[in-house]
Amino acid sequence: MAFQPIVDVSTGEVFAHEALVRGIGGEGAGSVLSTVSDHNRYVFDQQCRVKAIELATGLGLAQTGARLSINFMPNAVYEPRACIRLTLATAMRTGFPLDRLIFEFTENETLDTQHVLDILRTYRAMGFKTAIDDFGAGFAGLNLLAKYQPDIVKLDMELIRDIDRDRAKRTIVSHLLSMLKDLDITAVCEGVETHAELTVLRDLGVDLVQGYAIARPLFEGLAVPAPIPSADTPSPRRSAHSARRKSA
Repeated sequence: MAFQPIVDVSTGEVFAHEALVRGIGGEGAGSVLSTVSDHNRYVFDQQCRVKAIELATGLGLAQTGARLSINFMPNAVYEPRACIRLTLATAMRTGFPLDRLIFEFTENETLDTQHVLDILRTYRAMGFKTAIDDFGAGFAGLNLLAKYQPDIVKLDMELIRDIDRDRAKRTIVSHLLSMLKDLDITAVCEGVETHAELTVLRDLGVDLVQGYAIARPLFEGLAVPAPIPSADTPSPRRSAHSARRKSA
């Protein structure tokens, strides 16, 4: 696992660390996920949860006061309460606080909406936080949000890319933020790469951000966020390596 922080721009404090799957030698998520099939999806999903909690505990994440965000695969969950048992056992064994766990999923494949709702509602009933990742790029989108309001919605990085130079994106993100606020949902803007993007998001009222402008994922470690620049700090030229994805 690698961990990437989600930071509160108003305080500079880490809200959560997202656990991102990596190969044993630090290989990107793409190379790992390419080996997942219907045959091993359940075991893979279960072991990712275990590894994330064990490693986060060993790194002292719980002592920082931040949360741990774990990605899960809805199609790997055949029954929510049965499939959460190993996660609960791991948290209790390691002493990781259950109320610090966030479970997020990405709509990157066709899903049974009712099945997803059953999972999210079960997790919420058990005291976990829930999140929709890459909102704006998935299959269900607003239809799912109308039926279930998670604790957190993470706006897709393509909506954030060059938002300082794209009026349409600013308008869309502004209205999404207003909608999420009305629904009492915490918004996270991910994929923030430049000070200019960060400045625009802050002007739009965003509190929580994630991306290379703040910190890159750190393999088997907790990255220390860069200081949040003031609004008048000049924006550096985007790195040639900034065509990043979570698999980077």
